[in-house]
Amino acid sequence: MTSKYADTFPCIRTVGLDGLLISFADTMAEPSNRAALAFRGAIDALNWAGVLETSASLASAYVRFDPAVLPHSDIKDRLTHLLAQQDWYKAAMPAGRRLWTVPTVYGGELAPQLDDAAQAAGLEPAEAVQRLSATRVRVLTIGFAPGQPYLGPLGPEFNIPRLKDLTPMVPEGALVLAISQFVLFSGPTPTGWRHVGQTAFRCFRPDAPDSFALRPGDEMQFVPISADELNAIRADNGDGMGGATCQEIEG
Repeated sequence: MTSKYADTFPCIRTVGLDGLLISFADTMAEPSNRAALAFRGAIDALNWAGVLETSASLASAYVRFDPAVLPHSDIKDRLTHLLAQQDWYKAAMPAGRRLWTVPTVYGGELAPQLDDAAQAAGLEPAEAVQRLSATRVRVLTIGFAPGQPYLGPLGPEFNIPRLKDLTPMVPEGALVLAISQFVLFSGPTPTGWRHVGQTAFRCFRPDAPDSFALRPGDEMQFVPISADELNAIRADNGDGMGGATCQEIEG
């Protein structure tokens, strides 16, 4: 383990009668998220009888198991042994990840809180757009709403707080910003995060074979387009891609 985390993490905690939570840090950072995703992928690859479900959050991996098939002491021993196999904070990311390039309108009427976010970051709006659109962010986890990704990390200048008051509603496809992360909303919702970009990308596609478009570990880049270009995309968006392209990430 790295010295930064070795004293306390990773640790294994019991969750109810049939769950274990393997935590790699108490806050999200690139190494702890990498560890959570890689460790979850390793468990899935082992395909242990009795494991019913796995998932990964910002800095933890979760395992749900059938105690009648895989007793608590046995799976905890297996997980402890697996943790000792390598430095998970430097582990390779799971295979099968994809890069999504998503057309995005920054600022203006469609994303009215960009200027406020730029000011909070100490940047001019144009510089904020340049930095945000040039950054490839990782799908750190899926949560809060069906298919909805938390994305990051962004540069430290974007470690800005949430708003004190809720924005009553932002639309599906809204790209919002706070605490060095993006969230790409899968449906209309109130939020305390700043609405800095707008896409036509649908994260949740209930009629598709894979209803969640994204997977933890995928990467995304939000490239600037005009409002007119977004309107044209919206006019022909039956697949929910919102003009995005997708390619496999090698290695």
